Amino acid sequence: MKKYLCVDVGGTSIKMAVLDEDGQIYEAKKVKVPPTIEDMYQVIVDEFSSHQSLKGVALSMPGAVDSEKGVIGGSSAIDYIHGPHIKEDLEKRLNVPVEMENDANCAALAEVWKGAASDVQDCCFIVSGTGIGGAVVKDRRIHKGEHLHGGEFGYMIAQFDFDTHEMYTWSDVGSTMAVVRGVAREKGVDVSSLDGKEIFDHYHDDPIYEKYVDKYYYVLANGIYNLQYAYDPQKIVIGGGISIREDLLDEVNQRLDVIFSRFTHAKIRPVVLTCQYHNDANLLGALYHFFTVNS
Repeated sequence: MKKYLCVDVGGTSIKMAVLDEDGQIYEAKKVKVPPTIEDMYQVIVDEFSSHQSLKGVALSMPGAVDSEKGVIGGSSAIDYIHGPHIKEDLEKRLNVPVEMENDANCAALAEVWKGAASDVQDCCFIVSGTGIGGAVVKDRRIHKGEHLHGGEFGYMIAQFDFDTHEMYTWSDVGSTMAVVRGVAREKGVDVSSLDGKEIFDHYHDDPIYEKYVDKYYYVLANGIYNLQYAYDPQKIVIGGGISIREDLLDEVNQRLDVIFSRFTHAKIRPVVLTCQYHNDANLLGALYHFFTVNS
């Protein structure tokens, strides 16, 4: 059974694990993000060297990842990953194939490979957390777009005031952090004093909680409705921290019911699911991307 080193680089930590060709995970570990790109390379080289006969390295990275060139544009919490030829640099050090893909795209590919979207060709994947991200999948492959921004749903304008011309993106008004900020502002407390999970768990018990959680679910349902009619995917899969909530699909579908009751000409109702691979999704998706490039 062939095995690979998979690496998921996050804002504050790096998760590494050996995966076999079926996606079975072995020996996962987590380390803090090192201070420089050379230190990051060394962390990966050291982990690779501690295992025998690995056939390649698959990376899940933040930012606008150009998988073919092996460089990352855009911005992220780790400034030093933007610019260097990471794929080329690691291949020189390891003498095995190295592939890399954007983290949200990797999460989507995990669901395409073995999860909620494994039985369809086209889907959208929404990452809902402190911001909004996502991915567009066409024929079981990521559609990146001309500027590597395919699936950046958080930039979509979700609210526009025609009188003041104030504009707000989906990330501004429809993220879980937007809920916490709204509650903090109305209660006159510091954001750091609030727990987002508690707000969602008890939103029926507090009218201010209810106001902002209800808005969150409506904005999410609105985005899902728009994606269905913009792209017409077979499924829309929700990932991110919110996806572990057992009531999520019920809440979203209740808001979709309201939308479809008002727009009776709309007949295509989205098929909405939550992801199956939460914390492991980026590792699995990075490996699946590796296979699609090296098949």
